[in-house]
Amino acid sequence: MKVAVVGATGLVGRRMIDVLYEQRVPFDLLIPVASERSAGLEIPLKYSENRKISKVVTLSEALSMKPDIALFSAGASVSREWAPLFAEAGCRVIDNSSCWRMNPDVKLIVPEVNGKDLTTDDLIIANPNCSTIQLVIALAGLHKHFTIKRIVVSTYQSVTGSGQRGIKQLERERSGYFNLSDSPYPHPIDKNLIPQIDDFADDGYTKEELKMVNETRKIFGDSSIAITATTVRVPVEGGHSESVNVTFEREFEMSKIFEILKDTPGVVLQDNPQLKEYPMPVNSYGRDEVFVGRVRRDFSAENSINLWIVADNLRRGAATNAVLIVKQLCALFKFS
Repeated sequence: MKVAVVGATGLVGRRMIDVLYEQRVPFDLLIPVASERSAGLEIPLKYSENRKISKVVTLSEALSMKPDIALFSAGASVSREWAPLFAEAGCRVIDNSSCWRMNPDVKLIVPEVNGKDLTTDDLIIANPNCSTIQLVIALAGLHKHFTIKRIVVSTYQSVTGSGQRGIKQLERERSGYFNLSDSPYPHPIDKNLIPQIDDFADDGYTKEELKMVNETRKIFGDSSIAITATTVRVPVEGGHSESVNVTFEREFEMSKIFEILKDTPGVVLQDNPQLKEYPMPVNSYGRDEVFVGRVRRDFSAENSINLWIVADNLRRGAATNAVLIVKQLCALFKFS
């Protein structure tokens, strides 16, 4: 099996390559794909397994190599142009951009939540927004048992969500350099919070906030869920955090809430107030789990709880989710 990674020199692309090895995906040839200026480079690997990896190639070269599966993480414009070409050539495309997520003919997949919806007919498969992934993984079991009526979520999102530019801007500011001319942010990020991620829509919400609303409904297959979101960029590198308030259709006991969270695939419950144990991005870095804590009943609203959700946005919120989709495709097509 041949697997291509488009955007292989970026933050998420590098993580995708790592996770492909870590998850022991049975590829015979790994094809890193990037821009023409990166063509010919060798991707440094953490692993010494005897499986072939080509030098970095361009998109047209990768297409001619006829990969079976391609993971795209090079932005919406690249995906819009090239994903259909790869799909027409018989390649299954897993796209990490926003391009295909809300297309009614394309499935938006989180394997632990709606992976059963994948079929051999799916040529382009969308990877959700990083903040959406950790939210739906944490809430999936609770939604199944009690039916979610409303979600209020505020996010605290790492600079790694802005790629290398976000990390470099934070590092520059911490060293005393505050020129914003090449910054991905409209304001300083060090010692600051910026309540804007992506552009504003006409209704005052940002595109990032609308992604969370629309993608959550699509993944759960329930357009009736009332959702409101506020997304904030914070000077952190380890992962994204979310403060979440959930209202259910039915009554519940808190003991059952904890039991469900403990049993939810992909979730690690870290909730011990007496020992000051709760999820933090510094501890989620490099991990593939979604960490949940500060779970408590909301006494101000009927059938409601508060919880705190943290995950590594580059891995669990992007690369790992995409690779788990690859593993499902391998099972469907019996690649081994």
